[in-house]
Amino acid sequence: MRRTTRTLAIAVGLLSIGLATACSPSDPDAGSGSGDAQRLTIGTTADVVNYNPLVGNSRTDTWVTNLMYPRLMGMGLDGARTPYLATEWAYAPDGKSAKVTLRDDFTWTDGEKVTADDVVFTIKAIAAEKIGVVAGLIPAFQQATALSPTEVEFTLAEPDGTFLENVGFWMPVVPEHVFSKVGKVAEFANDTDWVSAGPYQLTSVERGQRYVLKKVENYPLVEGGPKTAEVVFRVFPDVNTEALALRNGEIDLIANALPPALAKTLEGDSKLKLVKVPSLGWAHMQYNLARKPLDKLEVRQALAAAVDYEAIRRVALQGSAVSSNSSVLTPTLKQWQDTSATEYAYDPARARQLLTGAGFTDGNGDGLFDGLSLRMIYDQADPNIAKWAQLVRDSGKEAGIDIKLEGLERNTYLAKTKERDFDIYAGSWAIMENPPANLTLAFKCEGFINYANACDPALDKLIDESRSYLDQPSQKTAIQAAAKIISDQVYDNVLYVEEFTFAHSAQWSNFLVQPSELLSIVNPQSLAQATAG
Repeated sequence: MRRTTRTLAIAVGLLSIGLATACSPSDPDAGSGSGDAQRLTIGTTADVVNYNPLVGNSRTDTWVTNLMYPRLMGMGLDGARTPYLATEWAYAPDGKSAKVTLRDDFTWTDGEKVTADDVVFTIKAIAAEKIGVVAGLIPAFQQATALSPTEVEFTLAEPDGTFLENVGFWMPVVPEHVFSKVGKVAEFANDTDWVSAGPYQLTSVERGQRYVLKKVENYPLVEGGPKTAEVVFRVFPDVNTEALALRNGEIDLIANALPPALAKTLEGDSKLKLVKVPSLGWAHMQYNLARKPLDKLEVRQALAAAVDYEAIRRVALQGSAVSSNSSVLTPTLKQWQDTSATEYAYDPARARQLLTGAGFTDGNGDGLFDGLSLRMIYDQADPNIAKWAQLVRDSGKEAGIDIKLEGLERNTYLAKTKERDFDIYAGSWAIMENPPANLTLAFKCEGFINYANACDPALDKLIDESRSYLDQPSQKTAIQAAAKIISDQVYDNVLYVEEFTFAHSAQWSNFLVQPSELLSIVNPQSLAQATAG
Protein backbone atom coordinates (compact mmCIF):
# COMPACT_ATOMS: atom_id res chain seq x y z
CA MET A 1 0.00 0.00 0.00
CA ARG A 2 1.10 3.55 -0.65
CA ARG A 3 1.61 5.05 2.77
CA THR A 4 1.46 8.71 3.79
CA THR A 5 2.67 9.46 7.31
CA ARG A 6 3.36 12.88 8.76
CA THR A 7 4.28 14.07 12.21
CA LEU A 8 1.93 16.57 13.77
CA ALA A 9 4.59 18.06 16.00
CA ILE A 10 6.70 18.99 12.98
CA ALA A 11 3.75 20.66 11.25
CA VAL A 12 2.87 22.63 14.35
CA GLY A 13 6.46 23.70 14.86
CA LEU A 14 6.80 24.94 11.30
CA LEU A 15 3.54 26.87 11.25
CA SER A 16 3.30 28.36 14.73
CA ILE A 17 3.84 32.08 15.10
CA GLY A 18 4.90 33.62 18.39
CA LEU A 19 3.99 37.22 18.97
CA ALA A 20 4.15 37.50 22.75
CA THR A 21 3.94 40.80 24.60
CA ALA A 22 2.76 41.93 28.02
CA CYS A 23 -0.89 41.65 29.03
CA SER A 24 -3.16 43.28 31.57
CA PRO A 25 -5.93 41.89 33.77
CA SER A 26 -9.64 42.38 33.11
CA ASP A 27 -13.06 41.70 34.61
CA PRO A 28 -13.70 37.99 33.93
CA ASP A 29 -17.45 38.58 33.71
CA ALA A 30 -17.26 41.40 31.18
CA GLY A 31 -17.29 39.11 28.14
CA SER A 32 -14.66 41.29 26.49
CA GLY A 33 -11.09 40.76 25.42
CA SER A 34 -9.10 43.22 27.48
CA GLY A 35 -6.14 40.87 27.87
CA ASP A 36 -7.96 38.24 29.97
CA ALA A 37 -5.61 35.26 29.71
CA GLN A 38 -8.45 32.84 30.49
CA ARG A 39 -10.81 34.05 27.76
CA LEU A 40 -10.13 34.52 24.06
CA THR A 41 -12.86 36.71 22.54
CA ILE A 42 -13.31 36.55 18.78
CA GLY A 43 -15.35 38.85 16.56
CA THR A 44 -17.57 37.50 13.79
CA THR A 45 -20.18 39.14 11.59
CA ALA A 46 -22.71 36.30 11.45
CA ASP A 47 -24.60 33.97 13.76
CA VAL A 48 -24.37 30.20 13.63
CA VAL A 49 -26.97 29.01 11.13
CA ASN A 50 -26.59 25.28 11.79
CA TYR A 51 -24.89 23.47 14.65
CA ASN A 52 -24.81 20.19 12.72
CA PRO A 53 -21.24 20.14 11.35
CA LEU A 54 -22.22 17.92 8.42
CA VAL A 55 -24.67 20.44 6.98
CA GLY A 56 -23.53 23.83 8.30
CA ASN A 57 -22.00 26.07 5.65
CA SER A 58 -21.57 29.60 6.99
CA ARG A 59 -18.17 30.75 8.19
CA THR A 60 -19.34 31.02 11.79
CA ASP A 61 -20.88 27.54 11.55
CA THR A 62 -17.49 26.20 10.55
CA TRP A 63 -15.46 28.15 13.12
CA VAL A 64 -17.65 26.99 16.01
CA THR A 65 -18.23 23.36 15.00
CA ASN A 66 -14.58 22.86 14.02
CA LEU A 67 -13.74 23.36 17.70
CA MET A 68 -15.95 20.38 18.64
CA TYR A 69 -15.84 17.81 15.83
CA PRO A 70 -12.42 16.52 14.74
CA ARG A 71 -11.44 15.83 11.15
CA LEU A 72 -9.17 13.03 10.07
CA MET A 73 -6.59 15.44 8.66
CA GLY A 74 -5.41 19.01 8.99
CA MET A 75 -3.64 21.10 6.38
CA GLY A 76 -0.28 22.77 5.87
CA LEU A 77 0.28 26.16 4.26
CA ASP A 78 0.77 24.52 0.84
CA GLY A 79 -2.51 22.60 1.03
CA ALA A 80 -0.80 19.30 1.89
CA ARG A 81 -2.63 17.14 4.43
CA THR A 82 -1.28 16.73 7.96
CA PRO A 83 -2.32 14.31 10.72
CA TYR A 84 -5.18 15.18 13.06
CA LEU A 85 -7.46 12.36 14.22
CA ALA A 86 -5.75 10.11 11.67
CA THR A 87 -2.05 9.31 11.96
CA GLU A 88 -1.59 7.31 8.73
CA TRP A 89 -3.56 6.73 5.53
CA ALA A 90 -2.92 4.61 2.45
CA TYR A 91 -4.48 3.06 -0.68
CA ALA A 92 -4.30 -0.58 -1.64
CA PRO A 93 -2.14 -1.25 -4.74
CA ASP A 94 -5.23 -1.59 -6.96
CA GLY A 95 -6.73 1.63 -5.62
CA LYS A 96 -10.05 -0.01 -4.81
CA SER A 97 -9.67 0.20 -1.06
CA ALA A 98 -7.98 2.44 1.45
CA LYS A 99 -7.15 2.33 5.15
CA VAL A 100 -6.89 5.00 7.82
CA THR A 101 -5.24 4.57 11.22
CA LEU A 102 -6.63 6.70 14.05
CA ARG A 103 -5.19 8.05 17.27
CA ASP A 104 -6.42 6.22 20.37
CA ASP A 105 -6.44 9.21 22.74
CA PHE A 106 -9.46 11.25 21.54
CA THR A 107 -12.50 11.13 23.85
CA TRP A 108 -15.98 12.65 23.55
CA THR A 109 -16.95 14.92 26.40
CA ASP A 110 -19.59 12.43 27.61
CA GLY A 111 -16.81 9.91 28.28
CA GLU A 112 -17.11 7.76 25.14
CA LYS A 113 -13.91 7.08 23.18
CA VAL A 114 -13.63 8.36 19.61
CA THR A 115 -13.26 5.20 17.53
CA ALA A 116 -13.42 3.84 14.01
CA ASP A 117 -17.15 3.29 14.53
CA ASP A 118 -17.65 7.07 14.58
CA VAL A 119 -15.83 7.46 11.26
CA VAL A 120 -17.79 4.61 9.68
CA PHE A 121 -21.12 5.99 10.88
CA THR A 122 -20.29 9.51 9.65
CA ILE A 123 -19.33 8.58 6.09
CA LYS A 124 -22.20 6.12 5.73
CA ALA A 125 -24.71 8.77 6.81
CA ILE A 126 -23.21 11.29 4.37
CA ALA A 127 -23.33 8.82 1.48
CA ALA A 128 -26.83 7.52 2.24
CA GLU A 129 -28.41 10.94 2.75
CA LYS A 130 -26.19 12.78 0.25
CA ILE A 131 -25.24 15.36 2.88
CA GLY A 132 -23.34 18.50 1.92
CA VAL A 133 -20.27 18.95 -0.25
CA VAL A 134 -18.63 15.77 1.09
CA ALA A 135 -21.23 13.63 -0.70
CA GLY A 136 -20.15 15.17 -3.99
CA LEU A 137 -16.49 14.54 -3.24
CA ILE A 138 -16.74 10.77 -2.70
CA PRO A 139 -18.42 9.35 -5.85
CA ALA A 140 -16.33 6.15 -5.69
CA PHE A 141 -17.27 5.33 -2.07
CA GLN A 142 -19.05 1.99 -1.55
CA GLN A 143 -18.49 0.80 2.01
CA ALA A 144 -16.66 1.55 5.26
CA THR A 145 -15.66 -1.05 7.83
CA ALA A 146 -14.16 -0.72 11.30
CA LEU A 147 -11.32 -3.26 11.37
CA SER A 148 -10.48 -2.30 14.95
CA PRO A 149 -11.16 0.66 17.24
CA THR A 150 -8.36 2.54 15.45
CA GLU A 151 -8.55 1.22 11.88
CA VAL A 152 -11.06 1.99 9.12
CA GLU A 153 -11.14 0.39 5.70
CA PHE A 154 -12.95 2.09 2.82
CA THR A 155 -14.09 0.11 -0.23
CA LEU A 156 -14.21 2.04 -3.51
CA ALA A 157 -16.01 1.24 -6.76
CA GLU A 158 -12.96 2.35 -8.73
CA PRO A 159 -9.55 3.88 -8.03
CA ASP A 160 -9.90 7.49 -6.88
CA GLY A 161 -6.72 9.23 -5.80
CA THR A 162 -8.69 12.13 -4.34
CA PHE A 163 -10.80 10.07 -1.94
CA LEU A 164 -8.57 9.99 1.15
CA GLU A 165 -7.67 13.68 1.04
CA ASN A 166 -11.31 14.66 0.49
CA VAL A 167 -12.62 12.55 3.36
CA GLY A 168 -9.67 13.48 5.54
CA PHE A 169 -10.04 17.23 5.31
CA TRP A 170 -13.68 17.87 4.47
CA MET A 171 -15.51 15.38 6.72
CA PRO A 172 -16.05 16.29 10.39
CA VAL A 173 -16.40 13.13 12.48
CA VAL A 174 -19.54 13.03 14.62
CA PRO A 175 -20.31 10.77 17.63
CA GLU A 176 -22.12 7.66 16.44
CA HIS A 177 -23.73 7.10 19.84
CA VAL A 178 -25.42 10.53 19.62
CA PHE A 179 -26.19 11.04 15.92
CA SER A 180 -27.43 7.49 15.33
CA LYS A 181 -30.43 8.17 17.58
CA VAL A 182 -31.80 11.22 15.74
CA GLY A 183 -33.42 9.74 12.63
CA LYS A 184 -32.25 11.59 9.53
CA VAL A 185 -28.79 12.96 10.28
CA ALA A 186 -29.20 15.79 7.76
CA GLU A 187 -32.25 17.05 9.66
CA PHE A 188 -30.65 16.94 13.13
CA ALA A 189 -30.42 20.48 14.51
CA ASN A 190 -27.82 19.58 17.16
CA ASP A 191 -28.69 22.84 18.92
CA THR A 192 -28.35 21.78 22.56
CA ASP A 193 -26.47 19.34 24.83
CA TRP A 194 -23.38 19.41 22.65
CA VAL A 195 -20.86 16.57 22.78
CA SER A 196 -17.34 17.51 21.74
CA ALA A 197 -14.05 15.80 20.97
CA GLY A 198 -12.27 18.98 19.93
CA PRO A 199 -10.42 21.47 22.12
CA TYR A 200 -13.62 23.29 23.14
CA GLN A 201 -17.28 22.51 23.87
CA LEU A 202 -20.15 24.89 23.18
CA THR A 203 -21.94 25.67 26.45
CA SER A 204 -24.20 28.66 25.88
CA VAL A 205 -25.70 30.71 23.06
CA GLU A 206 -27.14 34.23 22.94
CA ARG A 207 -28.20 34.55 19.33
CA GLY A 208 -27.09 37.82 17.82
CA GLN A 209 -24.73 38.35 20.77
CA ARG A 210 -22.28 35.58 21.68
CA TYR A 211 -21.36 31.90 21.61
CA VAL A 212 -19.40 30.61 24.61
CA LEU A 213 -17.21 27.51 24.49
CA LYS A 214 -15.29 26.02 27.42
CA LYS A 215 -12.08 24.06 27.09
CA VAL A 216 -11.94 20.26 26.94
CA GLU A 217 -9.29 19.23 29.45
CA ASN A 218 -8.15 16.04 27.72
CA TYR A 219 -7.70 17.43 24.17
CA PRO A 220 -4.61 15.45 23.11
CA LEU A 221 -3.08 17.64 20.39
CA VAL A 222 -1.87 20.34 22.77
CA GLU A 223 0.25 19.22 25.71
CA GLY A 224 -1.69 19.83 28.90
CA GLY A 225 -4.87 20.62 26.95
CA PRO A 226 -6.07 24.00 25.66
CA LYS A 227 -4.17 26.94 27.14
CA THR A 228 -7.24 29.17 27.52
CA ALA A 229 -10.31 28.29 29.57
CA GLU A 230 -12.90 29.90 27.26
CA VAL A 231 -13.39 30.92 23.67
CA VAL A 232 -16.18 33.42 23.03
CA PHE A 233 -17.47 34.40 19.59
CA ARG A 234 -19.13 37.82 19.64
CA VAL A 235 -21.42 38.92 16.81
CA PHE A 236 -20.94 42.35 15.22
CA PRO A 237 -22.86 44.02 12.38
CA ASP A 238 -19.80 44.46 10.15
CA VAL A 239 -16.03 44.20 10.04
CA ASN A 240 -15.52 47.94 10.69
CA THR A 241 -17.34 47.60 14.00
CA GLU A 242 -15.19 44.56 14.78
CA ALA A 243 -12.05 46.61 14.10
CA LEU A 244 -13.20 49.33 16.50
CA ALA A 245 -13.91 46.70 19.17
CA LEU A 246 -10.44 45.19 18.65
CA ARG A 247 -8.76 48.57 19.01
CA ASN A 248 -10.78 49.28 22.13
CA GLY A 249 -9.79 45.97 23.71
CA GLU A 250 -13.34 44.55 23.66
CA ILE A 251 -12.25 41.56 21.59
CA ASP A 252 -8.92 39.81 21.04
CA LEU A 253 -9.18 38.63 17.45
CA ILE A 254 -11.23 39.23 14.30
CA ALA A 255 -12.23 35.98 12.61
CA ASN A 256 -13.07 37.62 9.29
CA ALA A 257 -10.36 38.55 6.83
CA LEU A 258 -9.89 42.30 6.77
CA PRO A 259 -10.69 44.27 3.60
CA PRO A 260 -7.37 45.58 2.22
CA ALA A 261 -8.20 49.22 2.94
CA LEU A 262 -9.09 48.45 6.56
CA ALA A 263 -5.97 46.32 7.01
CA LYS A 264 -3.80 49.28 5.98
CA THR A 265 -5.40 51.51 8.61
CA LEU A 266 -4.48 48.99 11.33
CA GLU A 267 -0.85 48.51 10.29
CA GLY A 268 0.59 51.17 12.55
CA ASP A 269 -1.32 50.24 15.72
CA SER A 270 1.22 48.90 18.22
CA LYS A 271 -1.56 47.20 20.22
CA LEU A 272 -2.36 44.91 17.29
CA LYS A 273 -0.62 42.23 15.24
CA LEU A 274 -1.50 41.49 11.61
CA VAL A 275 -1.10 37.99 10.19
CA LYS A 276 -0.89 37.22 6.46
CA VAL A 277 -2.62 34.05 5.28
CA PRO A 278 -2.58 32.63 1.71
CA SER A 279 -5.87 31.86 0.03
CA LEU A 280 -6.64 28.35 -1.17
CA GLY A 281 -9.14 29.68 -3.67
CA TRP A 282 -9.40 32.40 -6.28
CA ALA A 283 -11.57 35.32 -7.36
CA HIS A 284 -13.07 34.91 -10.81
CA MET A 285 -15.74 35.55 -13.38
CA GLN A 286 -17.59 32.77 -15.16
CA TYR A 287 -19.55 33.23 -18.35
CA ASN A 288 -22.79 31.27 -18.72
CA LEU A 289 -22.19 29.00 -21.72
CA ALA A 290 -25.88 28.05 -21.76
CA ARG A 291 -26.73 31.59 -22.92
CA LYS A 292 -26.02 33.09 -26.30
CA PRO A 293 -23.68 34.68 -27.30
CA LEU A 294 -21.53 33.39 -24.42
CA ASP A 295 -21.50 29.97 -26.02
CA LYS A 296 -19.10 31.45 -28.63
CA LEU A 297 -15.43 31.18 -27.74
CA GLU A 298 -14.65 34.51 -29.47
CA VAL A 299 -17.09 36.32 -27.18
CA ARG A 300 -15.53 34.78 -24.05
CA GLN A 301 -12.06 35.62 -25.35
CA ALA A 302 -13.17 39.20 -25.95
CA LEU A 303 -14.54 39.42 -22.41
CA ALA A 304 -11.23 38.10 -21.06
CA ALA A 305 -9.31 40.70 -23.10
CA ALA A 306 -11.55 43.45 -21.73
CA VAL A 307 -10.41 43.04 -18.11
CA ASP A 308 -7.58 45.10 -16.62
CA TYR A 309 -6.24 42.47 -14.23
CA GLU A 310 -3.37 44.51 -12.83
CA ALA A 311 -5.69 47.43 -12.06
CA ILE A 312 -8.02 45.12 -10.16
CA ARG A 313 -5.18 43.83 -7.99
CA ARG A 314 -3.65 47.27 -7.51
CA VAL A 315 -6.80 49.35 -6.97
CA ALA A 316 -9.50 47.04 -5.62
CA LEU A 317 -7.16 44.77 -3.64
CA GLN A 318 -4.52 47.44 -2.91
CA GLY A 319 -1.76 45.01 -3.73
CA SER A 320 -2.90 42.21 -1.40
CA ALA A 321 -3.34 39.73 -4.25
CA VAL A 322 -1.22 37.96 -6.85
CA SER A 323 -1.86 36.75 -10.38
CA SER A 324 -2.73 33.12 -11.01
CA ASN A 325 -1.75 33.54 -14.66
CA SER A 326 -5.39 32.93 -15.63
CA SER A 327 -5.04 29.36 -14.35
CA VAL A 328 -7.15 27.40 -11.89
CA LEU A 329 -3.87 25.93 -10.58
CA THR A 330 -2.92 28.71 -8.21
CA PRO A 331 0.50 29.74 -6.87
CA THR A 332 -0.55 28.74 -3.34
CA LEU A 333 -0.48 25.09 -4.49
CA LYS A 334 3.04 25.12 -5.85
CA GLN A 335 3.07 21.34 -6.18
CA TRP A 336 0.32 21.61 -8.84
CA GLN A 337 1.16 24.93 -10.50
CA ASP A 338 1.91 25.09 -14.23
CA THR A 339 4.72 27.63 -14.54
CA SER A 340 4.16 27.92 -18.30
CA ALA A 341 0.68 29.44 -17.85
CA THR A 342 0.27 33.11 -18.81
CA GLU A 343 -2.35 35.66 -17.85
CA TYR A 344 -4.91 36.89 -20.37
CA ALA A 345 -3.66 40.19 -21.81
CA TYR A 346 -5.73 43.31 -21.21
CA ASP A 347 -6.32 44.47 -24.78
CA PRO A 348 -9.58 46.33 -25.55
CA ALA A 349 -8.60 46.68 -29.22
CA ARG A 350 -8.21 42.92 -29.58
CA ALA A 351 -11.55 42.45 -27.81
CA ARG A 352 -13.21 44.66 -30.45
CA GLN A 353 -11.51 42.71 -33.24
CA LEU A 354 -12.76 39.42 -31.83
CA LEU A 355 -16.32 40.71 -31.52
CA THR A 356 -16.28 42.18 -35.01
CA GLY A 357 -15.04 38.84 -36.32
CA ALA A 358 -17.90 37.16 -34.46
CA GLY A 359 -20.39 39.30 -36.39
CA PHE A 360 -21.14 42.10 -33.94
CA THR A 361 -21.54 45.68 -35.16
CA ASP A 362 -22.02 49.14 -33.68
CA GLY A 363 -24.85 50.38 -35.85
CA ASN A 364 -25.65 53.60 -33.99
CA GLY A 365 -22.04 54.58 -33.36
CA ASP A 366 -22.38 54.84 -29.58
CA GLY A 367 -19.20 52.85 -29.03
CA LEU A 368 -21.03 49.72 -27.86
CA PHE A 369 -21.72 46.63 -29.93
CA ASP A 370 -25.40 46.17 -30.71
CA GLY A 371 -27.13 43.30 -28.89
CA LEU A 372 -24.24 42.74 -26.51
CA SER A 373 -25.56 43.73 -23.09
CA LEU A 374 -24.63 41.29 -20.33
CA ARG A 375 -25.83 41.07 -16.74
CA MET A 376 -23.16 40.41 -14.07
CA ILE A 377 -24.29 39.35 -10.60
CA TYR A 378 -22.20 39.68 -7.46
CA ASP A 379 -22.57 39.72 -3.69
CA GLN A 380 -22.99 43.38 -2.78
CA ALA A 381 -21.72 42.70 0.76
CA ASP A 382 -18.29 41.62 -0.53
CA PRO A 383 -16.25 44.85 -0.50
CA ASN A 384 -13.53 43.57 -2.82
CA ILE A 385 -15.84 42.28 -5.53
CA ALA A 386 -18.09 45.33 -5.26
CA LYS A 387 -15.03 47.43 -6.14
CA TRP A 388 -13.64 45.39 -9.00
CA ALA A 389 -17.07 44.79 -10.55
CA GLN A 390 -17.12 48.51 -11.39
CA LEU A 391 -13.64 48.28 -12.92
CA VAL A 392 -14.80 45.37 -15.09
CA ARG A 393 -17.84 47.34 -16.21
CA ASP A 394 -15.75 50.38 -17.11
CA SER A 395 -13.03 48.48 -18.98
CA GLY A 396 -15.76 46.50 -20.75
CA LYS A 397 -17.11 49.73 -22.22
CA GLU A 398 -13.68 50.45 -23.73
CA ALA A 399 -14.03 47.14 -25.55
CA GLY A 400 -17.57 47.97 -26.70
CA ILE A 401 -19.26 45.63 -24.22
CA ASP A 402 -22.18 46.80 -22.08
CA ILE A 403 -21.97 45.06 -18.70
CA LYS A 404 -24.85 45.79 -16.34
CA LEU A 405 -23.98 45.26 -12.68
CA GLU A 406 -26.44 43.55 -10.37
CA GLY A 407 -25.26 43.67 -6.76
CA LEU A 408 -27.45 41.34 -4.73
CA GLU A 409 -28.16 40.44 -1.11
CA ARG A 410 -26.14 37.33 -0.37
CA ASN A 411 -28.97 34.78 -0.18
CA THR A 412 -30.45 36.09 -3.44
CA TYR A 413 -27.00 36.01 -5.03
CA LEU A 414 -26.45 32.40 -3.95
CA ALA A 415 -29.90 31.38 -5.22
CA LYS A 416 -29.33 32.96 -8.64
CA THR A 417 -25.89 31.38 -8.83
CA LYS A 418 -27.28 27.93 -8.05
CA GLU A 419 -30.02 28.40 -10.66
CA ARG A 420 -27.47 29.72 -13.21
CA ASP A 421 -29.62 32.85 -13.52
CA PHE A 422 -26.93 35.21 -14.85
CA ASP A 423 -24.83 36.08 -17.87
CA ILE A 424 -21.67 36.67 -15.86
CA TYR A 425 -21.06 35.40 -12.34
CA ALA A 426 -18.54 37.33 -10.24
CA GLY A 427 -17.39 35.62 -7.07
CA SER A 428 -14.65 33.67 -5.35
CA TRP A 429 -13.93 30.15 -4.22
CA ALA A 430 -12.83 29.88 -0.59
CA ILE A 431 -11.02 26.52 -0.68
CA MET A 432 -9.96 24.71 -3.86
CA GLU A 433 -7.07 22.71 -2.46
CA ASN A 434 -7.31 19.41 -4.37
CA PRO A 435 -7.38 20.14 -8.12
CA PRO A 436 -8.55 16.73 -9.41
CA ALA A 437 -11.49 16.79 -6.99
CA ASN A 438 -12.17 20.52 -7.35
CA LEU A 439 -12.21 20.46 -11.14
CA THR A 440 -14.60 17.51 -11.02
CA LEU A 441 -17.12 19.62 -9.12
CA ALA A 442 -16.55 22.87 -10.99
CA PHE A 443 -15.99 21.92 -14.62
CA LYS A 444 -17.18 18.43 -15.46
CA CYS A 445 -20.49 18.13 -17.29
CA GLU A 446 -23.25 18.49 -14.66
CA GLY A 447 -20.66 19.29 -11.97
CA PHE A 448 -22.20 20.33 -8.65
CA ILE A 449 -20.70 23.84 -8.83
CA ASN A 450 -20.25 24.04 -12.61
CA TYR A 451 -21.74 27.53 -12.76
CA ALA A 452 -20.40 28.15 -16.28
CA ASN A 453 -22.39 25.16 -17.62
CA ALA A 454 -19.20 23.89 -19.27
CA CYS A 455 -19.47 20.47 -20.87
CA ASP A 456 -16.32 19.39 -22.69
CA PRO A 457 -15.66 15.63 -23.21
CA ALA A 458 -11.92 16.19 -23.62
CA LEU A 459 -11.81 18.08 -20.35
CA ASP A 460 -13.88 15.44 -18.56
CA LYS A 461 -11.54 12.72 -19.78
CA LEU A 462 -8.47 14.47 -18.40
CA ILE A 463 -10.11 15.15 -15.04
CA ASP A 464 -11.18 11.50 -14.75
CA GLU A 465 -7.69 10.37 -15.71
CA SER A 466 -6.11 12.50 -13.01
CA ARG A 467 -8.45 11.06 -10.37
CA SER A 468 -7.59 7.50 -11.36
CA TYR A 469 -3.98 7.90 -10.17
CA LEU A 470 -3.21 7.35 -6.48
CA ASP A 471 -0.40 9.88 -6.07
CA GLN A 472 -0.06 13.58 -6.79
CA PRO A 473 2.93 13.41 -9.18
CA SER A 474 1.01 11.02 -11.44
CA GLN A 475 -2.12 13.18 -11.30
CA LYS A 476 -0.24 16.37 -12.18
CA THR A 477 0.25 15.91 -15.95
CA ALA A 478 -3.41 15.26 -16.66
CA ILE A 479 -4.67 18.00 -14.37
CA GLN A 480 -2.32 20.59 -15.88
CA ALA A 481 -3.64 19.65 -19.33
CA ALA A 482 -7.19 20.05 -17.99
CA ALA A 483 -6.33 23.47 -16.54
CA LYS A 484 -4.97 24.56 -19.92
CA ILE A 485 -8.26 23.66 -21.62
CA ILE A 486 -10.16 25.66 -19.00
CA SER A 487 -7.92 28.66 -19.68
CA ASP A 488 -7.87 28.32 -23.49
CA GLN A 489 -11.66 27.93 -23.66
CA VAL A 490 -12.24 30.67 -21.03
CA TYR A 491 -14.44 28.39 -18.92
CA ASP A 492 -13.20 30.40 -15.93
CA ASN A 493 -11.58 33.83 -15.87
CA VAL A 494 -9.33 33.72 -12.78
CA LEU A 495 -8.54 37.28 -11.68
CA TYR A 496 -6.32 36.86 -8.66
CA VAL A 497 -5.40 34.89 -5.55
CA GLU A 498 -5.84 37.00 -2.45
CA GLU A 499 -3.47 37.22 0.49
CA PHE A 500 -5.74 37.55 3.52
CA THR A 501 -4.93 39.72 6.51
CA PHE A 502 -6.15 38.89 10.01
CA ALA A 503 -5.78 41.03 13.11
CA HIS A 504 -5.44 40.13 16.78
CA SER A 505 -4.40 41.81 19.99
CA ALA A 506 -0.64 41.95 20.50
CA GLN A 507 -1.29 40.54 23.98
CA TRP A 508 -1.93 37.14 22.36
CA SER A 509 0.64 34.84 20.74
CA ASN A 510 1.39 31.30 19.56
CA PHE A 511 -1.34 31.08 16.93
CA LEU A 512 -1.02 28.37 14.28
CA VAL A 513 -1.37 29.67 10.72
CA GLN A 514 -3.26 27.55 8.20
CA PRO A 515 -4.27 28.61 4.67
CA SER A 516 -7.66 30.10 3.68
CA GLU A 517 -10.09 32.45 5.38
CA LEU A 518 -11.89 29.49 6.98
CA LEU A 519 -8.77 28.11 8.71
CA SER A 520 -6.43 31.13 9.07
CA ILE A 521 -5.60 31.45 12.80
CA VAL A 522 -9.16 30.54 13.83
CA ASN A 523 -8.58 26.80 13.56
CA PRO A 524 -8.82 24.29 16.44
CA GLN A 525 -5.11 23.75 17.04
CA SER A 526 -4.40 27.47 16.79
CA LEU A 527 -7.00 28.52 19.35
CA ALA A 528 -6.07 25.63 21.64
CA GLN A 529 -2.41 26.63 21.84
CA ALA A 530 -2.81 30.44 21.80
CA THR A 531 -1.73 32.21 24.98
CA ALA A 532 -2.00 35.69 26.47
CA GLY A 533 0.68 37.38 28.50
